[in-house]
Amino acid sequence: MGDQQRIETLERLTTSGTADSFTWYGLALEYASFGRIDDALATFETLRADNADYVAMYLMCGTMLLDSGRAKEAREWLECGVLKARELSEKHALAELEEALNQVPPPPSLG
Repeated sequence: MGDQQRIETLERLTTSGTADSFTWYGLALEYASFGRIDDALATFETLRADNADYVAMYLMCGTMLLDSGRAKEAREWLECGVLKARELSEKHALAELEEALNQVPPPPSLG
């Protein structure tokens, strides 16, 4: 299956109302791989609204945003992921999220 076909298949599944969390996650990753960052972000936001416990999305969305130069948004996603991973006792995910969060530059000072 070609790249565009994968996106079209995942889009069909998500619009049909039968998609599970993994389908939404996969669609977001496909969008991100094609540089469709806003589409990926919107898809991650839909997934978070439907299943906030899907911890992997926080890391992937946060790193995608960081790689796109959107540090403030990246920090927000990664911080939410850290909290969620702690809540769910997801130790491996927590370590990865904290490591990614350490890569986010500090916000500019207000001085």
